[in-house]
Amino acid sequence: MRLFSSVLVVGLGKVGELVARMLHGAGYSVVGADVSARAGLPFPVRPLDVGEGGALRSALLDVEAVVSCLPHQLTGRVAAAGAAAGVHYFDLSEDVGVTEQAKALAAGAKAVLAPNCGLAPGLICMTGAWLARRFDHLSSMELKVGALPRNPSGLLGYAFNWSPEGVVNEYLNDCEVIRDGRRRMVPSMSEIELVWIAGVQLEAFTTSGGLGTMCASYEGRLERLDYKTLRYPGHCQLMRLFFDELHMRQERALAGRILVQAKPPVDDDVVYLYAAVEGERDGAFVRDQAVRSYEPLWLDGQRWRAISWTTAASACAVVELVATGGLPDRGFVRQEDVDHAAFQATPTGRLLGAGSVPAAAA
Repeated sequence: MRLFSSVLVVGLGKVGELVARMLHGAGYSVVGADVSARAGLPFPVRPLDVGEGGALRSALLDVEAVVSCLPHQLTGRVAAAGAAAGVHYFDLSEDVGVTEQAKALAAGAKAVLAPNCGLAPGLICMTGAWLARRFDHLSSMELKVGALPRNPSGLLGYAFNWSPEGVVNEYLNDCEVIRDGRRRMVPSMSEIELVWIAGVQLEAFTTSGGLGTMCASYEGRLERLDYKTLRYPGHCQLMRLFFDELHMRQERALAGRILVQAKPPVDDDVVYLYAAVEGERDGAFVRDQAVRSYEPLWLDGQRWRAISWTTAASACAVVELVATGGLPDRGFVRQEDVDHAAFQATPTGRLLGAGSVPAAAA
């Protein structure tokens, strides 16, 4: 039995449309909302500018939950309106400010506020926490995610299949980590290392927002924790040139437009997730890893990019867990508190479980 069945999905872009399709296909009463007119979708769509507070409040009157698939600079408005209306709130944001806003709004809320329901933060945090629960004593946790073109071109080896505003934000904002057991801030695009996944060489470097609330949850429980973005080798050095030597750091909007024009989206992409935890178990010091790769998938009669369907599936699985009582029905939900087995038992969670998983962790 579901605790709620009506959902408003705000922002029908690369991911939002699929979130709405997945929830509609799972039997939820879905209403889409977008600033642009949309036709040909299997659920009703209403025009909505979230900058108009009255229109946003009206859109929330007839639903029990809302999923914001908007850029981070707009999604905070949906969080505030959702909390005021007493509807369950979910988003895909990796922005630290939005997460802190949701946590503050959750105090005394009559419904759930669950930000960070995408890949990073989101699925990667659940995966790291799942591995951590297998240890008697923790030492370190490494979390890494990369959404990359399968067949890259040019020196950057990248394509902007995700929000350019979000990527620029992650590259330039400082990153929260744990070092020597304490929370600290380190510069983004630092601490570069090499990683091999299924024979593919990648580089990993710090970026902002991928840990969500993990540092607060694990401070004092392990010595080292960080999140890094995965790219093809050489990418980070070129992005430093772009932002620092070409003085684009102070021109974020312009930087996003230039980068998308230079590296537009591609359909043939791959998403890598890499989580590793070290510590003691049964008197021995061991390392557990969970490594997954995802490719484009046919869903609802369409081929969806890997970054789109994995992000949408992550969000829908969290919605399903709240709706079916697998998570609390009010207050702030941290992604690391989501039960990994319950997550993978949901219809969309099962899709994500189909990625490659080491035999020891299966």
